[in-house]
Amino acid sequence: MPHDSPLIALLSIGFGLAFVFGAIATRLKLSPLVGYLVAGVVIGPFTPGFTADANLAADVAEIGVILLMFGVGLHFSPKDLLSVRGVAVPVALLQILLATGLGIALAMALGWGFETGVVLGLALSVSSTVVALRSLQERRLMQTERGKLTVGWLVVEDLAMVVAMVLLPTWAHIRTQVDNGEAITVLQMQDAGLAVALTLGKVALFALIMLLAGKRVVPWLLHRVVHMGSRELFRLAVLAIALGVAYAASAVFDISVALGALFAGLIMAESELSQQAANETLPLRDAFAVLFFVSVGMLFDPMILLRNPWPLIATVVIILVFRSLISVGLLKLFGQSRETAATVTASRAQIGEFSFILAGVGLQFGLMPEAANDLILGGAIISIMVSPLVFAIADRIGRKAEILDIVQQVAPTPAPPKRVVLVGYGRVGSLIGKALDEAGAMYSVIEDREDLVELLNSRGIAVVPGNAISKDTMEKAGVARADLMFVTVPDGFEAGRIVELARTLNPNVKVYARAHSDAEVEHLRTFGADLIVSGEQEIADAMIEKATAVIPRRVARA
Repeated sequence: MPHDSPLIALLSIGFGLAFVFGAIATRLKLSPLVGYLVAGVVIGPFTPGFTADANLAADVAEIGVILLMFGVGLHFSPKDLLSVRGVAVPVALLQILLATGLGIALAMALGWGFETGVVLGLALSVSSTVVALRSLQERRLMQTERGKLTVGWLVVEDLAMVVAMVLLPTWAHIRTQVDNGEAITVLQMQDAGLAVALTLGKVALFALIMLLAGKRVVPWLLHRVVHMGSRELFRLAVLAIALGVAYAASAVFDISVALGALFAGLIMAESELSQQAANETLPLRDAFAVLFFVSVGMLFDPMILLRNPWPLIATVVIILVFRSLISVGLLKLFGQSRETAATVTASRAQIGEFSFILAGVGLQFGLMPEAANDLILGGAIISIMVSPLVFAIADRIGRKAEILDIVQQVAPTPAPPKRVVLVGYGRVGSLIGKALDEAGAMYSVIEDREDLVELLNSRGIAVVPGNAISKDTMEKAGVARADLMFVTVPDGFEAGRIVELARTLNPNVKVYARAHSDAEVEHLRTFGADLIVSGEQEIADAMIEKATAVIPRRVARA
């Protein structure tokens, strides 16, 4: 067995550099994604030193895309996606059309011609599904209406790009005939239409099979595996279903593996074991998602910034400025709030996977020059790097759009001497909220789940929609004036960031938090939590207390 395996080299060096640069980016208050991309540039073919196998990196990164889309499907249902079709479908298609027009204008200005402009415009019109979903997950927005609309938009874009990849080779063939002075027959045009219809038919057939057969088989299979009592087998079953369905979608139905994985997740979401399935795949999903960003960084040649920066600058402006203006305008036209428009636009302020695929098809069939491909790659890298900043701006815009401050949501009576902030209204938070209600305490809730926000509003409880990691959200919840704060989010390490921010806004507030492990307890204690409740310890103490009634304590000998 060879000891210089390209796969081992890619994983060890890629993960190592991603950790180093990701940690540096975090220390600089940047998204760790920036660090992962820089790690890819370092091990790419355009910088000196070690060069990783680009083809191998792309294959490994594809697993990350599959697991990410599978995870998204686990938290959704077909009903969620259908609920936003009235906005997602027309807005996505109009945005593709308008963005493609911008790409054509750029190509014509650079002297590349109309055909190059179409490919370039299509590549600039489709967002990175991985980056968009990662941004939503970091802010815990996946279950909100904004998150559902974003996912619906991304799905429509992906389907449109599947059709585009079918049409581009046909178009290239017709163009060659025109250049050679040959006539285009009606039969050839019919063949092109048949190819599109066949592609859409395959997608529909795949969806039908998954919704009818998969909806029955997958949950049944998971329950059988659970009854075997092996967590390892359950994890293998989940991975086998996710990867198997994604591969079948690509190999049998000519659908992208990302869409196949999404459907696999949607079907598995019908089982009550979906949350356990999500937890089992989370570590692998995060690891391979890192490799996706590393593989994207490997494609970027930094020297393009020096050789001819102006076309690249124009490309980035189209992605970040013009496309964002189009997105906001269309969403407002379809009756969406300012906050929704800001969030959805920010999550899509970059290009990615399908852009690279379209560029490859364009190069393969001679529809665009290599220089246009450089613009697509450079635009993707820069837009992904800037994406966290765009989201920060969108958060500020969205917060300003809120009609009333949290104080105005409460009855205009003098505030009692004690004020409480409750972060999270899930299983633990709702029990604390009930106790606060019974005590007549004045409190506000920070919650990012749309259904819980609506529930709290219906009960007349002051609630701030959003993520507690956001400073604006914490300020609106009144943390600076609070006497006590409960942090009930299940992720202890995320809770640590919340505690740290609370201490910054109000050094005197008492903070009570929950944890699931000794490491989380220590993490929360480091950031200044006053009381940390560990689930395992509390359960053990309760069981020991009950046991003493049956087994008396050992009496010390005199």
